[in-house]
Amino acid sequence: MDYFNYHDNVLCAEDVAVSKIVEQYGSPCYIYSKATLERHWHAFDDAFDDAFGAQAHLICYAVKANSNLAILNTLARLGSGFDIVSLGELERVLAAKGEPKKIVFSGVGKREDEIKRALDVGIRCFNIEVKGELDRINQIAGELGVKAPVSFRVNPDVDAKTHPYISTGLKENKFGIDIDSALEEYRRAASMKNITDYRY
Repeated sequence: MDYFNYHDNVLCAEDVAVSKIVEQYGSPCYIYSKATLERHWHAFDDAFDDAFGAQAHLICYAVKANSNLAILNTLARLGSGFDIVSLGELERVLAAKGEPKKIVFSGVGKREDEIKRALDVGIRCFNIEVKGELDRINQIAGELGVKAPVSFRVNPDVDAKTHPYISTGLKENKFGIDIDSALEEYRRAASMKNITDYRY
C-alpha cells in the first residue's frame, strides 16, 4: 500500500489533494509521502527479520538515489544506515542527523579530504572497490593515528543478464575487487597496521 490515492477523482497524497499542494508550492514540485517511505522501509526491515531471525542487519539507503534532507532525516529516525559515495553526501547525511556509525563509504576514487573527514566523524566502514585504495586509506589513517574499518566489494564475474549499460558484476566492469585477487587483498588488509575489518 502507498499513500497516493484517488478520492472522488482527486489525486491525493496522504489525504491531501495534490492540487492543493501545487496551489501552495507551484508546479512542477516534488511530492513525497512520509507514510509510504516509512511503510516500505519497515517492510524491507521486516523481510530481513523474517529471513534471518535475530541476526543483526543494517539497511543502508543509497544517498545518490535521492539526497533530499527530509527523506534522509526520516530514514535516520527509522534507524537506517546510509551508503555514500562523496563528501557532499556524507555532509548531507550528517545534516539530516544520520549516525556516522551507520554510514558506509562506497565508490571508486575517494579523495584524501573525503577519507579524512569520514575517519574524523567515525563512519562504519569504507568499501574497498579498487586496488590501491586500501593502501591510501591505510596511509591516511596512519597519519591521523586511527584505524580505518574496511569491507570489500568483490566483483564475482557473474553475468546477471541485465542491460549491458547497468551491468556491474562482470570482470570488465569497473566495480569491485576482482574475485581472483580478493583473498590476497583480504590478507593484505589483515597485515596493515591502520586497517581493521568491520565486524557487525
